[in-house]
Amino acid sequence: MCVAVPVEVIEVREHEAVVNFGGVRKEVNIDLVYDLQVGDYVLLHAGCAMQKIDKEEAEKTLEIFKALAEDN
Repeated sequence: MCVAVPVEVIEVREHEAVVNFGGVRKEVNIDLVYDLQVGDYVLLHAGCAMQKIDKEEAEKTLEIFKALAEDN
């Protein structure tokens, strides 16, 4: 099973962006996403931003992941 994780974009470069991944900065490929801006949220899978997602949905999903991690 593959899981894409919502991450917040904190810097945009030509073909890459720096994202916030649970407090960790990570460089990711953004060739599949157009018109990306700082503050946008994207689904990240295998080092690639797959698509932009709504901030509210991203935050809800991150809360679910956090709750699941706390249960273990």
